[in-house]
Amino acid sequence: MKLTMYEIENPEKFLDIVNQCKGSVELVSEQGDRLNLKSELTKYIAISKLFSDNTFINQMELIASDPDDINFLLKYMMEGK
Repeated sequence: MKLTMYEIENPEKFLDIVNQCKGSVELVSEQGDRLNLKSELTKYIAISKLFSDNTFINQMELIASDPDDINFLLKYMMEGK
């Protein structure tokens, strides 16, 4: 299931939420590549990119394998930025 998230102000908290998901959560790149956000290597690359740009994430497209994870991520997006 696809989900677009907006204005991720705290990437570390967001990645902590992703770790709590039951299934896989993938970030879809602008080129269409899927990056597993539960992978430590992917997290390292994402965090280092964010800190080097000194910005927050405006928008990202995610694919979650478990429908419950979509609800969990939506709840975070609505309440926990």
